[in-house]
Amino acid sequence: MTTAATAAVTVRAPGTPEPGRRRRRGGEAPAAWALLAPNLLLFGLFLLLPLLATSWLSLYSSSGFGPREYVGADNYRELFADATFWRSALNTAVYAGLTVPVSLVLGLGVALAINRPMRGRGLLRAVYYLPYVISGVVVAVAGRWLFNENVGVVNRALRAIGLPGVAWQSEAVPAMAALVLISVWTKVGFAMVVYLAALQGVPAEYREAAATDGASRWQTLRHVVVPLLRPTTVFLVVLGVIESFQVFDVVYVLTGGGPGNATEMLVTYAYAEGFDARRQGYAAAIGVVTYLVVLALTAVWWRRQRGREVVS
Repeated sequence: MTTAATAAVTVRAPGTPEPGRRRRRGGEAPAAWALLAPNLLLFGLFLLLPLLATSWLSLYSSSGFGPREYVGADNYRELFADATFWRSALNTAVYAGLTVPVSLVLGLGVALAINRPMRGRGLLRAVYYLPYVISGVVVAVAGRWLFNENVGVVNRALRAIGLPGVAWQSEAVPAMAALVLISVWTKVGFAMVVYLAALQGVPAEYREAAATDGASRWQTLRHVVVPLLRPTTVFLVVLGVIESFQVFDVVYVLTGGGPGNATEMLVTYAYAEGFDARRQGYAAAIGVVTYLVVLALTAVWWRRQRGREVVS
């Protein structure tokens, strides 16, 4: 009876941690918070506080000098009736819709091409990755030299083979095309490096099994390699969309948002309103709306991909 009583007393409910384990967890919490504190401090100082300050400023009419006037939601009401804002939003969506998938496809292609033993592989990786680490201003200056309508390298090459030059700076579609081409050139290297790292994690046994079953290289790539790279692709898509909605330096130097508003982006429009027109409250409203759009797109894409993973 004593043994039975002791057993009854020592029986713990399912899922209840042992007393020693509970004490260990309690001791780990301060260490975890201590390790997280620097990142949390930087996040709050450089991300959270500016976001809150921008949201607060968007409720005021301010030129940056003198007193502010509280206007409530007037900036947002004006924003949604602003044709230039909607044109900037459309341009940003077109820019993201072109640069993100093209850079991912080219990055994956380059990664597959050099993910094999070959001479000069390290040099090729450095050459492809170099444009990504170059300053955006330098890239834009190089783009102006390449796509200049009169003395640019691209138009000279076109005229040399008997084709007419393209109005890269004075027509809407060519201006956006030049911006997309320069941006893709800088983004391919980053996608290549990330895909190369992901390819190292694809087990060789999967490819060998597919080859044993008679699958061609294309079938192996499509049905084996690409599905295994899905988490990497999701990461690159989310990061690419965020970067596309933040693009500024390349647009500002290469096209200045022109011709007209053909290449005006949300960030360049916010800059023009905030620092050229001295309407910082209105510019803050543009920034808040841009942040909410990026947040919503990221959440929808992430949820969609997680749903696919659960189904598969």
